[in-house]
Amino acid sequence: MPTYTVETTYRVPVYRQRTYHAATPAEACRQAIEDDDWSNDKLDYEAAGETYVTGIWIGADAAYSGEAVPVPSHFDETIQRKAAHFEVLFGLLKIVIADEVAQRRTDAYWLARASAAVAKAEAILAGARDPDEPVTAPRPRHVLAQLQEDRVRDQIGAIIETDPEFAGVTADAVPDADIHSACVSVAANIDLSEEVGAAEFRAALAALRAAKQADGG
Repeated sequence: MPTYTVETTYRVPVYRQRTYHAATPAEACRQAIEDDDWSNDKLDYEAAGETYVTGIWIGADAAYSGEAVPVPSHFDETIQRKAAHFEVLFGLLKIVIADEVAQRRTDAYWLARASAAVAKAEAILAGARDPDEPVTAPRPRHVLAQLQEDRVRDQIGAIIETDPEFAGVTADAVPDADIHSACVSVAANIDLSEEVGAAEFRAALAALRAAKQADGG
């Protein structure tokens, strides 16, 4: 039977009781928060937190020296699981609300992410392990441009009319096979990274502006 070294932890609140002179309760709280003198602190063992796992290693007495093993999610500290998942839920909620404000349908990808996030939240509340990640469809891709062979043929006539190099050539003399081969070659070798990067940047800015407007900014 395998042997493991498991490190478990629990938190004990440290507190102090001190008198402050202030005009309001909020000011008294501010003074207490900013007070860095803990010379009269006490430990509240009656309010100790849950025991949770902070590390697992293969072998006996192998803490921080043996091969580490991932801690199953349901043995993490519950409050930390909640805190880590809050940002995910908040981000998904903002996306759904932004779509609602803009009166557009929420993309199926984000709906699947939201459903998975709800399932994980339920598991955290139940003290269960995280659900398996769902298999979702790839993120949507958007076509910025198309190289169309019929439009290439239209360009041939215009080039013949303006470029003396091709004065002796007619558009009908260019077969479809040559146009197809030329399109394949150009598509394979052209570098549009700058154009794509610029489009991605503009889309990111537009998304940020939409999110800011949805927040009332």
